[in-house]
Amino acid sequence: MLHALPIREHKTQLIQFKVSIIIELPILGRTKRTKKGKVLTKGAKQIKEENVSTLSFYIYMALGAMGMHFVTMMLREFNALTISLMAFSAIIYIGSYQFMSYMARATYSESGQLLDPGVDLNMEGGIAEHFKDLIILTSGVQILSLISNYFWLLWLLAPLRGSWVLWKQILAPWFFAQPQEQSEMNEKKMRKLERKMAKRYQ
Repeated sequence: MLHALPIREHKTQLIQFKVSIIIELPILGRTKRTKKGKVLTKGAKQIKEENVSTLSFYIYMALGAMGMHFVTMMLREFNALTISLMAFSAIIYIGSYQFMSYMARATYSESGQLLDPGVDLNMEGGIAEHFKDLIILTSGVQILSLISNYFWLLWLLAPLRGSWVLWKQILAPWFFAQPQEQSEMNEKKMRKLERKMAKRYQ
């Protein structure tokens, strides 16, 4: 048998519903609509396999660019500048790969069961994206430098992008952060409206 809720509880729910509409209606006008559909989640095994594939892809890219550059320079002439730039490229490759490998390190139980696949290297907006871009930039610059040494200047894109990411994700939100007074005012406004609506229905 269904039991009806008390009349006072009905009134309280109605008041809360009306107040929430009054408070949230201006906010809804400024928010963007999300795409319809379910959010797909990856399993631990899938993340582990994709991480292994990603690491293999980028290490082959680095080895290919380094090998092509080394063989070409063997046929031409090595100098101090070429050796220094090759060494710097190797440091970038090794550092980026080691960092991504550390992020994607999986954890297993004593029985060999996968407990933690590590960080998803293919996660959109993740920190691994920056290291993958750095490997792509370095390999591209290294191959283009076979045409002209001026292409090494494209490496300047890395600190420029780093500065832009630093500003967008850290500095800008900190400088232009909205004060907490607005949220406190919204809470006070909601309580005041609840009291007014409660008096009407008493």
